[in-house]
Amino acid sequence: MNSLFDSLKPYAELVGRLLISIPFVLAGWEKIGAYAGTQAYMQHAGVPGGLLPLVILLELGGGIAIIIGLFTRPIALLLAGFSIVAALLFHAGSPDQMQQIMLLKDFGLAGGFLFLMANGAGRFSVDAALR
Repeated sequence: MNSLFDSLKPYAELVGRLLISIPFVLAGWEKIGAYAGTQAYMQHAGVPGGLLPLVILLELGGGIAIIIGLFTRPIALLLAGFSIVAALLFHAGSPDQMQQIMLLKDFGLAGGFLFLMANGAGRFSVDAALR
């Protein structure tokens, strides 16, 4: 049974990187299209709107880097930290059930990124090709 899992590992790593990154790539792209509204939302939450370009860079650029497996470990650590901070700033403390679900979703994503940081991108990645 372990040989089956071992043979599937490189494919699972690739699909896992894709699935964990898609929300970040889409969110970063959407922030470009809704720049002013996103900036206002950030400021309403007490986050300086001037940080939006960095948020877009991390979500869009970091998400793409994780998908292709480039600088996976440091970017995964950044995205884990970003997910935790975003969860606490935008979803914590609300009695609304949807906000609680979003909080836990962000914590779950952070956990997945920490696994990536600990284990790397795997065989089908730019990181592996550069070794």
